[in-house]
Amino acid sequence: MPAPTTPRGLDHLVIGVRDLDAAGSFYEKLGFRVGARNSHPWGTQNRIVQFPGSFLELITIGDAESIPEPAPGRFSFGAFVRDALERGEGMSMLVLESQDAKADNLAFKAAGIGAFEPFFFERQARRPSGEEVRVAFSLAFADDAAAPECGFFVCEQHEPQNFWNPAFQQHENGATGLSAAILVTDEPEQHRAFLTAFTGGAEILEGNEDYVLDLPRGRIDVLDGEAASAIYHVEPDPTPARFLGFCVTVADLEAIAARLSAAGVPFAQGEERIVVPAAAALGCVIAFEQG
Repeated sequence: MPAPTTPRGLDHLVIGVRDLDAAGSFYEKLGFRVGARNSHPWGTQNRIVQFPGSFLELITIGDAESIPEPAPGRFSFGAFVRDALERGEGMSMLVLESQDAKADNLAFKAAGIGAFEPFFFERQARRPSGEEVRVAFSLAFADDAAAPECGFFVCEQHEPQNFWNPAFQQHENGATGLSAAILVTDEPEQHRAFLTAFTGGAEILEGNEDYVLDLPRGRIDVLDGEAASAIYHVEPDPTPARFLGFCVTVADLEAIAARLSAAGVPFAQGEERIVVPAAAALGCVIAFEQG
């Protein structure tokens, strides 16, 4: 593979849900501020949980008839979300930031991890004042053949001043940032070359069989089943590779424990984090880390 480029930080995570409003209500119960519903011309609808420089994208199918089918060289975002939801709710795509999606697309092609056309789209967003503003994005997709159920792409913001809003980043639970995406697999080493190229040569912190890619914003935990069980108090199925969930940083774990207990949300608590299991969180592990 070619020499690595500048490492890319976490941009957002795509989390499929069957009932978008119910999912929004659940995340609000956890103490997150959840944005309004947005619609896409390729059949999906989303609601966003925003942090400084990154966000969670809760997504569902709004119009199945509008979903374009994938074709050689063309990644269909809507079809990927649809197919992932047919397998079950939960995180299905990992998105890193991009300063130049066209250049990243060429880098992915050169590295042998992407042969897709870059994709541009725009939509209208609404400020808290009610004013409508333009947001626009370019995407470049990558593919890990050893992880067919996982989607990977980078996202370039063309109107960042219209997308990021500090008011939307204030959460009742005190969450201050998206700190990690979690990939579980029975063979972590099988994904090392792909993830190194996809992240732009992020530093790798070694474990035993598992490892962590340390990004400019956040990290990617690449874990086997045993490590995932020990760290996140779960018993995942690591075959094929899949996204387990994510971590956010909070200032006060005890306050999180009190909130979850009052809301009747089950969780496991350790010294460093509180974990809401996938079975209680729409198929996606949600971990709160001291930060």
